[in-house]
Amino acid sequence: MTTSLTIAMSVAEASGDLLGAHLISAIKKRCPDARFIGIGGERMKAEGFESLYDQEKLAVRGFVEVVKRLPEILKIRKGLVNDLIRIKPDVFVGIDAPDFNLWVEEKLKKTGIPTVHYVSPSVWAWRRERVNKIVHQVNRVLCLFPMEPQLYLDAGGKAEFVGHPMAQTMPVDVDQSSARLQLGVAPSIPVFALMPGSRVSEIDYMAPVFFQTALLLLKRYPQAQFLMPVATQATRRRISKILTSDQFSDLPITLVDKQADTVCTAADVVLVTSGTATLEVALCKRPMVISYKISPLTYAYVKRKVKVPHVGLPNILLNKCAVPELLQHDATPEKLAEAMIYWYEHPAAVARLKQDFHELHLLLRKDTDTLVANAVLEEAGFFNS
Repeated sequence: MTTSLTIAMSVAEASGDLLGAHLISAIKKRCPDARFIGIGGERMKAEGFESLYDQEKLAVRGFVEVVKRLPEILKIRKGLVNDLIRIKPDVFVGIDAPDFNLWVEEKLKKTGIPTVHYVSPSVWAWRRERVNKIVHQVNRVLCLFPMEPQLYLDAGGKAEFVGHPMAQTMPVDVDQSSARLQLGVAPSIPVFALMPGSRVSEIDYMAPVFFQTALLLLKRYPQAQFLMPVATQATRRRISKILTSDQFSDLPITLVDKQADTVCTAADVVLVTSGTATLEVALCKRPMVISYKISPLTYAYVKRKVKVPHVGLPNILLNKCAVPELLQHDATPEKLAEAMIYWYEHPAAVARLKQDFHELHLLLRKDTDTLVANAVLEEAGFFNS
């Protein structure tokens, strides 16, 4: 079957760009002539995606930070809707970024364009009342975690668990020696990975704290090496600028383009900002310390809304505090370094954690790309053509 389809998509950050690229690749296997258009990042563009707007302009986090950029974001959102109503794609897929994409999906659905939201918002964690609205905004929700679909089904919506794409693509058994060899890192030295985030705004908040933590670790482990995966050229430029300061200029740190999974696997311990990256670290079976800092106003707002005891995905999915979470006022270099040192010096605790992460990996491992591609093509009417 070679019926040509136009599939519109929208992503707002690096993690969504990766999901989008995998989805495009899977759909092209079934429909090689499909056209992909909307808002995408570099990985999606490499798969032939036509991006109408700069995805980096949407990569903003936090309530206060979004407000500052709101006029520009709203202009892009309105422009995208107008463009797609004119183009009339067979289906629209909003990947994550619910504050941006659900509005787009609602507008397009009203015009008769089928809409799919890929990656359920964290309705199980906060603002659960959103479920009732979401089921009217979209035709189908594709969920990465097993506890999510029932919430939408109970509200009369259409949803399914498709597994997590990282659990599909990443190996269940990891090889630290091979990862270090690939990155040119000595096999026996202490190696720490620093993952302050994929957005420039996250880098501004977290990178200085992570670098200060690295300096404390270096005092205890003089031979230590630090690795940092870099998601985009914009984040690389910001990180490089911070590293040029006198305080950090002698820090033995290597910036690695993309390859976050290789970096995590090579590390003994990972210091990571709360978000999707925490799950990636877990799937690499590495011990981690989760941290996060945002503006005080944003933090006060979020803290009132969150209804779960943990913020890190590994802790949420395992339903226990498997790894430490040091947030906001607790996100100090001293506390972060102490938590990192604990993991490095307690191999028995690391072994228990690895077993938990192994079981979690198996739970989330499905043929995600195929399941998502089939769902999108079904909404587009591909199987009926």
